[in-house]
Parts: sequence; structure tokens; C-alpha cells
Amino acid sequence: MSGRILVIEDEVAIAQAVTARLRSEGFDVVHAADGPEGVALCRSTAPDLVVLDLMLPGLDGWEVCRQIQRDRHVAVLMLTAKDAEEDLVLGLRLGADDYMTKPFSPRELVARVHAIMRRVREPMATDPAPGGEIRLRVDGVDTALDVAGRRVHRAGDAVHLTPTEFDLLLALVRAEGAVLSRERLLTEVWGYRDGTGARTVDSHVRSLRRKLGDGLVRTVHAVGYALGDVVA
Repeated sequence: MSGRILVIEDEVAIAQAVTARLRSEGFDVVHAADGPEGVALCRSTAPDLVVLDLMLPGLDGWEVCRQIQRDRHVAVLMLTAKDAEEDLVLGLRLGADDYMTKPFSPRELVARVHAIMRRVREPMATDPAPGGEIRLRVDGVDTALDVAGRRVHRAGDAVHLTPTEFDLLLALVRAEGAVLSRERLLTEVWGYRDGTGARTVDSHVRSLRRKLGDGLVRTVHAVGYALGDVVA
């Protein structure tokens, strides 16, 4: 698998290690050491994936994510020394696809990058319903999924979902109320097969609830998640 990755990281040792490891995997890697340079390089090099540190000089990672998503959606893997839930959810709301908390292992980083790149190249098969649309009623509000077009409308208004959020929603809808474990969701949606990333699922579920309503997803304690009572 090849592709272009932009690494935006100001810590020299981490930047060198990440860049070298990704190049050894066959990726074309570009590096930026601060926020403004990262935004400029994202626009000039059109990467397939951005590996983005949150604590950057010039512009922080949240503002970088906001600016680079204005031009076109680009997959983003956030690197953060923070583990605060509100920070992670904000990153997902701005368009990030996943996050890793420092310190992390090079093996896990490579696994996450390969999984995201697979999703970029091969989006989850849509198998649209007749008419290409699925209708739900979430917290009393009509919600429509245009499966083929990968768009969502709530009360007639477009709702922006990241590619990962859309794939997660589609997996839950397809399960028709059956409970899906975090491990199964990580495999089906993220492509992770080593069991890492359970908190990633939790954060994306919270983001979906925030955008489409708390009743969208039902939590089954110690098991996983299921679609809520949302039949139109």
C-alpha cells in the first residue's frame, strides 16, 4: 500500500521516528514542524492522510484540523499527550478520523495508518436500500441516510459526518438492533484486528449522538452498542 502522508509534529524525535517508520512502510511522507506550515503543505501536497499533533506552535492542532477540512475532507489521525474526553471529541467533531495518545508504539501507529488508508481507498460497501435511502426517527426527528451518496439529513438539514462516523452509523443500521461489540466494530469499521482502540469507538459514538440525537445508539453495558429505537 502506498500513498502520501503529511506528518505535522513539532517534537523532533517523534517526527523523525514517525516519518522514518512510515517511509519504511512505503509511504511518501512530508513533514511540517508547526501549524501554519502544516496547513500550507496540506494544501500544496494533497496528502491522503494527515498525522496531526494537537499541541503545535503557531496554530494548535484543532485549528489546523478546522482549516485543512475547509478545502476538502482529508483523513486525520490525531496524536495527543492529552487524554481528556472533551479534547478528543472536539477533534472528532472537527473532522478527525481517529486519535492516538502519546506514548504509542510504532507498531500500533503503523496498524492505525494502514487501516485508515484502507478506508480512504475502499469505503465501506454501501448496499443501498431501495431508493438508496434509509429513514430513521431519532428523538422524534426525521433522519435520512442517503447510503449511495454517503450523506445524512436531520429534519431536512444536512449533517456533516466524517467517513468513519458514516461507516459506524451504517454498521449499526445494518445490524438492525443487534448488539455489536467494540471489538467487532473495530474490525468492521476501522479495520483494526488487534483489539486496540476501544476508546475510539466510544468517542465516535458520543460524536454521533451529539450530531444526530442521544437516542440514536443504545449502550449495552460491558458488551457494546446497538441501534436505538429509531424505526421511522
